[in-house]
Amino acid sequence: MPSPEKLEEAFAKFDAYNATDPNQEVFERKTCAKEVLYAERMTKKLNDYAPNAPEYMQLAVRCQHIGRWEIARNAYPMDRAGYLMWRSQLKLHHTKIAEPILKACGYDAETIEKVKALLLKKQLNQNPDTQLIEDVICLVFVEFYLDDFAKQHSEEKMVDILKKTLKKISPRGIEEALKINMTEHVKELILKAAA
Repeated sequence: MPSPEKLEEAFAKFDAYNATDPNQEVFERKTCAKEVLYAERMTKKLNDYAPNAPEYMQLAVRCQHIGRWEIARNAYPMDRAGYLMWRSQLKLHHTKIAEPILKACGYDAETIEKVKALLLKKQLNQNPDTQLIEDVICLVFVEFYLDDFAKQHSEEKMVDILKKTLKKISPRGIEEALKINMTEHVKELILKAAA
């Protein structure tokens, strides 16, 4: 049975943890911890995209990047293999932080396991829940982060990255992504990647 109080408590604890992120971002003239802002954007996107998402999905979306800054990208080789190792370690790191918070909020083992499976991105393209969280991640990336990210990389690299992103997102997710207000440059990159 969904519990709004429990959900709010979990969100508050996730956000309190993420509030210790030393990386700050300015949005709408307010400065806040980067991962708090990301978590809020993820929740809003899920509510717009799948308003009836189950509680475990709402929890997973909110803590998707919890403690992300604690494992630096440059702690791993700066190549594809290093990037994949870093991402694998991050997923485990997120589950290790989220699990005790969920237990403290009174969530049962089944809910906690579902959240952890989503954070680990298990069965992408087979499990509708994993696909949903991946769609939300991609939509948030396109709306809030893609433009700045594209400025840091060559067109060739960006098209390659976007091809990989498009493989992870569902047809409905792609449809929604193309409705997002974006610069001409970004739209051009997406269309090249989709071609």
